[in-house]
Amino acid sequence: MRRNKMASLLVIAVVLVASLVSITVAQEQSSSGGLRDLFSGILGKSTPVQQVVEQQRVVPKSQAVLQYSYAPLVKSAAPAVVNVYAERMVRQRSPFGNDPFFERFFGQRTPGRSRKQSSLGSGVIVHSSGIIVTNNHVIDGADEIKVALADGREFPSRLLLKDERVDLAILKIDDDEAFAALDYSNSDQLEVGDIVLAIGNPFGVGQTVTSGIVSALARNRVGVSDFGFFIQTDAAINPGNSGGALLDMDGRLVGINTAIFSRSGGSNGIGFAIPANMVRAVVDAAISGSEKFNRPYIGASFSTVTADIAEALGLDKASGAIVTAVVKGGPAHAGGLKVGDLVISLNGLTVNHPDALGYRLATAGVGNVAVFEIISRTRVKTLTIKLAPPRKKTADEEARISGSNPFAGALVASLDPVLAEELRIRASAKGVVVVDVERGSLANRYGFRPRDIIIAINGQQVGTAGEMVKIVNEEPDAWRIELNRNGRRIRQVFR
Repeated sequence: MRRNKMASLLVIAVVLVASLVSITVAQEQSSSGGLRDLFSGILGKSTPVQQVVEQQRVVPKSQAVLQYSYAPLVKSAAPAVVNVYAERMVRQRSPFGNDPFFERFFGQRTPGRSRKQSSLGSGVIVHSSGIIVTNNHVIDGADEIKVALADGREFPSRLLLKDERVDLAILKIDDDEAFAALDYSNSDQLEVGDIVLAIGNPFGVGQTVTSGIVSALARNRVGVSDFGFFIQTDAAINPGNSGGALLDMDGRLVGINTAIFSRSGGSNGIGFAIPANMVRAVVDAAISGSEKFNRPYIGASFSTVTADIAEALGLDKASGAIVTAVVKGGPAHAGGLKVGDLVISLNGLTVNHPDALGYRLATAGVGNVAVFEIISRTRVKTLTIKLAPPRKKTADEEARISGSNPFAGALVASLDPVLAEELRIRASAKGVVVVDVERGSLANRYGFRPRDIIIAINGQQVGTAGEMVKIVNEEPDAWRIELNRNGRRIRQVFR
């Protein structure tokens, strides 16, 4: 009896399934809805979430779309990216130098040998006349500089201008040929997330292209130069890429690849480039015939905004550049800027920190008028300040040391708040600062470096550059020097 009932139930189930199938087929023929939609989840069809995803995935409509590529952009830009070869003669000390035994036989110190040392980097042609921009550290100290084009041809080049603070150097190919050149992009319009390409010669393997995005903007305290307004990108940048091009999707130059953050020496996805607007300003100075890139002088120094200052001013975050000193009679003083004012923008562009303000001033240019937006005693104000050329210093304020003393070849200057801020030295530091040291000079051989602060010489305190010149001209038998180097007090004796 039970078996008969089970058989009957099985037959009924089969009939129902057959009916449902027939209904489904009939409704699919007449409509896309009905039972198919009702059972779609059970039957493994697309859920509402899956349907949204599927709508976002578009099947390419043509073969041309399937072949989307950066290749056309690279083909147009690559001829303007060059390899830079810098060669310098380096004197090697003989292993027998200063050995009394050999001096006894040869009657003098065994001479060292010279050898040629080469460095490799990249560069970008930015003018059809053969004007090339690269990094200063690529060509620093070079006796000869050659460039190789993408087609393999090589040309000698000469140095027009270099700026160690921003780490840029401008070269010129002396040839009448019209060279392929890159146009500048307005790097101030760059945004985080924009796609960029990096072209250079990493590890000397030949011209290479990598892609990535802009990871961050206005990066400072990178530690590779005094410049503090880098574009950060994850496009692979490696040794040899220095001086190469960072391009936007229109094939224009948005930056010069300069440095990487790496513990291994290879790319870790954090690279830094100098913005094109800064590059343009330095190149324009070189084309105009200037041997130096002059930054505007406003006669004020600035400091970073701390969290406490931001809270006191009612700011949501610590941002801007706070005025710490104003030179009486200078452009900033004439324009109404006061100690304690907070600069938040310049010419309508945000100022996040003092380095950003320095970048905005440098790219605004000498002789122009800049509009400062400031917060002064909780009130927002707008000031107009004339950007003056660098102030010429008197002989007592700045001097190039000469003679046969350990400082010969050093450019020294009296410290003041503006110079201290410019050189990233504590404003409270006292003495005379070394601004520059000529390559191969006595000062260079004795190991003096830019930013060294000379405190005393042979027991005499040094307050101004003029005082230092008088002291070194005395030419004593021995030199007892006290200096401040990176916050450490150092005493040295030279005979």
